[in-house]
Parts: sequence; structure tokens; C-alpha cells
Amino acid sequence: MSVNRTNILKIMVLVVTVSLMMNTAAATLNVIIITDPTGQDPNGAAAGSMSYANNMFQSTFIFSPEYNFAVLSGGADENETARLSAIVETIQRFKNNETPTSAVSAANNYNGIRIMGGGPTVGAAVGGDFSVYIVTVADDGTITVTPHTGSGGTAVLPPGTKGAIIHLRHTSGNPEGGNIDQIRQETAVMIGEKIRDGYSATDIMGDVFQKVSGEAGEKHGGGAVNLVSDISTGDAFTPTEVNEPGFTMDDPYSKYDPECGWSIAYPAAESYTSCPIEGNPLKTVYAYDSLRNIISVTPTNATVNVYGTDLPGISTTTSEVVIASVNKYGFHANTIAKSINSAIDRGLLIGVNHVEAKDINIRENSRSVGVYYTPLGGGRTAPAWNLPISSQLLDIIGNMQTAIGLILVVLVLFRSTLISSFTKKRR
Repeated sequence: MSVNRTNILKIMVLVVTVSLMMNTAAATLNVIIITDPTGQDPNGAAAGSMSYANNMFQSTFIFSPEYNFAVLSGGADENETARLSAIVETIQRFKNNETPTSAVSAANNYNGIRIMGGGPTVGAAVGGDFSVYIVTVADDGTITVTPHTGSGGTAVLPPGTKGAIIHLRHTSGNPEGGNIDQIRQETAVMIGEKIRDGYSATDIMGDVFQKVSGEAGEKHGGGAVNLVSDISTGDAFTPTEVNEPGFTMDDPYSKYDPECGWSIAYPAAESYTSCPIEGNPLKTVYAYDSLRNIISVTPTNATVNVYGTDLPGISTTTSEVVIASVNKYGFHANTIAKSINSAIDRGLLIGVNHVEAKDINIRENSRSVGVYYTPLGGGRTAPAWNLPISSQLLDIIGNMQTAIGLILVVLVLFRSTLISSFTKKRR
């Protein structure tokens, strides 16, 4: 979510309105991971949040691609607008170029509130009410994992440092999970080891979500964001209804074909065992893996936008077909158009005409593909056949078939007379 000066007041009005409509979510997993503090690695910094609680909407997770910082929040207070007010104050401090330490200290003005914030080059910090580990990894591979518990004050990951901040507590009412202090420590150590071994921040984020969701039960999205490349999971895992939990992050999320990259999300994925395009067996993807894939920059990772039609299912299916094509052939308009047309011919895409290369807009730098459709008219669901025969030739063939048909009818009607006449002539 991008934030600018004119939007601060709008955000305040929005979050207060939201707080009046529902009990706000208290994210119990907040984590910022920085594996490249120079900001050069496109996957070198990531932030994420997850909880057992309901309402894990983006109001608890603010990201500014303009200023490259993220703000994550949690905690509870009798006045439910307190945490949201702390978020807005923190955002304004970041926009005023204050350090993460100064920005998150806004949480110290509110009882029971936690704010975590930071970015790839400025480091990260947490303020307010928290139970965190600060992870640092030195150039020689030395890992330091330091616990910090505060009610007021801050804990800091300094700029220029490879490392992470991870907060983890149990949500009240969570029946799952073991020793939360042990899980928090083990997760922090795992982060440090993976940073030391050269894994990217976005890759490690997927591992964090896997471990915490499986072992602590704090498992509802939430989501994550790539702080360098401005890629967010958006509403992929957040709840669609008020006062509901987000997607369970250790549940199956989709199935895909490892050969061509075609995929389909649950619950529709339950009906598929093989790829409808190439017939290959499908592999199950869990939500934590999907999160990792969404926010990680790869040579073939693509964002797909559809224009020209709002028919149900077109956008989702087009995205699946385009991503499969890109994974197999790369960012080429001709091959993408061919894959889409094949899907149209197979009946996977209904109500749109065939596309040409000129209908495919590719922005490879941002890995985005735009597809421009022309809807079919006259209530048709499939385009006319594109046969390698001219319409005039078809008319001639049709006329010939008609003539032959008439001759056959004449032969049937007058066969007795014709046979008698033929027999007489032979005599």
C-alpha cells in the first residue's frame, strides 16, 4: 500500500472507520528480514505478518514503495483505535525521514501497542509492547541472536546489518502450538543460519511462515512484501469477510505443473490431478510456498493484467495460462498469444476472440503482461474456426455437395425407372 502526504488523513479516517466496524487484528508474528542492506539484491529485504486472530487485513500491514519502508503492528488496548493511530503516526515519522527507531517509538505513546518498521537500507526497529529476537549475521558468518522484551522502549536492527527482527506470541484462545518462547528462538536461529548460508530474504520468509504456522498455530494470513522490488502478496491470504480468519498458511493453496508452470488455486484445484494443457501430473503448493513464490523475483515470474472483458473466470485462467507460457518459453508475445489461443480452442477461455501478438503488452523489467481481449458478439462462446481455406472455396465445395446431394436424391426417387431402362438397353 503506497502512502503519500495527501493520503495520511484518508488513512486515519479509514482505519478509524474500520475499527468501528470490527475488532481489529493483533498480528502475533511480525518479522522483517534483511539479507542485503545495500538494497541491490531484488530479493534482499522482506517483511511479513501472520496471526491466529481474525481480520488480518492490510490495515495491520502498510507498505510504501515510494519510500521503501514497511510498518507492521500488533498488540491490544481497550481503545481499539489506539493501534491504528500509532500506525498513522509511525507512517508520518517515516515520511519525515526519521530513523526506524524514532518512527516505531510512536507505539510507546499507546498502552499495549507494538509497531515494527524498517526498510532495506535503513535497518529495522520495534517499539511498544514486544517479545522479539534481534538476529545479526557478521561478514565472517557469526550469528548473534539476542532476546528483547519491552513495554516501552525499542529494539533495533542497525542499518548496514544483515539480520532480522522477529516477534512471536500466542494469540489468546489459540489451542495449538507448543512452547512459544522456544519456537520464537528456534525461528530466529533458523533465520540467522539461512542468512549465513546465502538464502534471500524472500526465500527465508517462506520458511518462517512454514515453521510458525505449523508449530505455533499462529497461522492465518496476513501476508508478506518484498521491500526492494515492491511485490506484495496483497489480499491473497487475507480474509474476504469481516471477523473471519485469513487463509491457513500451512494448508494447500494451489496445484501446478512443474513442466509448464500452469497452476490452479483451491478449492477449484481439488477437481484437477493433471494439467489440462499438457496432461502432466500436478504438484500441490502450500500457502507458505505460494507466499515465497509471489514475493520472490525470478527471471520468469509474471504479473498478468486482463483488459477488454470482465467475464467470470477470464482473468484467473488467463493469468494461469500466461504464467505457464512465460515459465516455459519466456516473455515473448507470439508464444503467449499462441498459448492463449490454444486455451480458447480447448474451451478453457470462453466468450473472447483469439488474440494476436499485438494484443500482448509486455513490460519485462517489471515482469508484467497485459492481455487485451475482444469479447465475442451475438452470444457466442467460441470464435469462428480459423481454417486454412478461403470462404469462396468453401462456398464452391458447399455448392458441389448440394449438387451431389440432389443427384443422389434423384437416383433414389427414380431408381426403379432407371434400373428398368438400363436393363432394357442391355437386352
